[in-house]
Amino acid sequence: MSEPGHAPGKVRKSDTRRQRGNRTGFTTGACSAAAARAATLGLLTGEVPGNVVCLLPNGQQASFAVLDGRVDLSAAGPTAHAVIVKDAGDDPDATHGAHLTADVRLLPRRAGEIELLGGAGVGTVTREGLGLAVGGPAINPVPQRNIRDNVRAVAGELLRHDGLAVTISVPGGEDMAKKTLNARLGILGGISILGTTGIVRPYSTASFRASVVQAVDVAAAQGQSRIVFTTGGRTEKFAMRQLPELDEVCFVQMGDFVKAAFQSAVKRAMAHIYVGAMVGKLTKMGQGLAVTHAWKAEIDRDLLAESALAVGAPADLVASIRAAETARFAAERLTVLGLTEAFHRQLAQRAMRSLRARYPGPYRLTILVCDFEGRFIVRVDEDEALVAA
Repeated sequence: MSEPGHAPGKVRKSDTRRQRGNRTGFTTGACSAAAARAATLGLLTGEVPGNVVCLLPNGQQASFAVLDGRVDLSAAGPTAHAVIVKDAGDDPDATHGAHLTADVRLLPRRAGEIELLGGAGVGTVTREGLGLAVGGPAINPVPQRNIRDNVRAVAGELLRHDGLAVTISVPGGEDMAKKTLNARLGILGGISILGTTGIVRPYSTASFRASVVQAVDVAAAQGQSRIVFTTGGRTEKFAMRQLPELDEVCFVQMGDFVKAAFQSAVKRAMAHIYVGAMVGKLTKMGQGLAVTHAWKAEIDRDLLAESALAVGAPADLVASIRAAETARFAAERLTVLGLTEAFHRQLAQRAMRSLRARYPGPYRLTILVCDFEGRFIVRVDEDEALVAA
């Protein structure tokens, strides 16, 4: 049974096929809203529809296939159940294929109320800083509004005298959450229900950038005054070995998003910022790039060559570095000459001066540098870099 009387407009079709390419998908928030809408219709009509048209947060409409629709009758009152299988499109999403499930029941004489609950597989918030109530479900504000808007759109007259309780659950969500940073952020027992537009765009950087900002917010909310930005998993493990006294919440994988990371740290008044990096990203920071991804700008070979010259590399090697394609070439050739530490210290000092110039604030800055295997090379503190200038 299809949802009757939906508003006209552009409708996108959802399916569970996954192909390589640029195919967009739907967020956990959009799928939850669709499941809640379908279950609400089932509660009202006695039959859950086989597909449902859902309003997305961005104003578009999307059509979703509904699985396992049923209405259960009991002495406590009827409950309607609906499942939407998440299609993440071509994005490598840990929640692709998740069964976003909604159970809707009546709240007699609670006019207009739409109570939103988290069931099995939806994480529980245990730390402040996420913009969500501690102890409540990890359903972000935009999905919360979107779920309620879709329920309200079909509930109609019922809400004049009664309310509805909507429970969102995700079978297997606890295992899916192990592939995310939820535990680091204090979200335990399942995944988060996310999405600001309803649409997942393949390999989108927006969600990663947002996660960096959120991680800094969580650390600040826990009273931490020190933050450690790393460029990936290997540099994070390295930094954790160097700074064992810090709580895990202090470590944030900023990836390529230097600007977002530093602006967040300054905004949250972090007293000490650490950066863990290898030669390539270190050079990009020295170039002053806000985003250090390869597509954003090529490595500055002149900067590498000048740093090599500054630590005593012979002229022919400096020329080779200036012509090489990668920072790794310089690092490996200088290692042979016993100049590993001096070269990386020079790069770290340049990166520190660049970061300081672009992101001023009353914080102390330390750069930790490792090799490609995650082994310690050098630590540069702020005073040292300023003296070297």
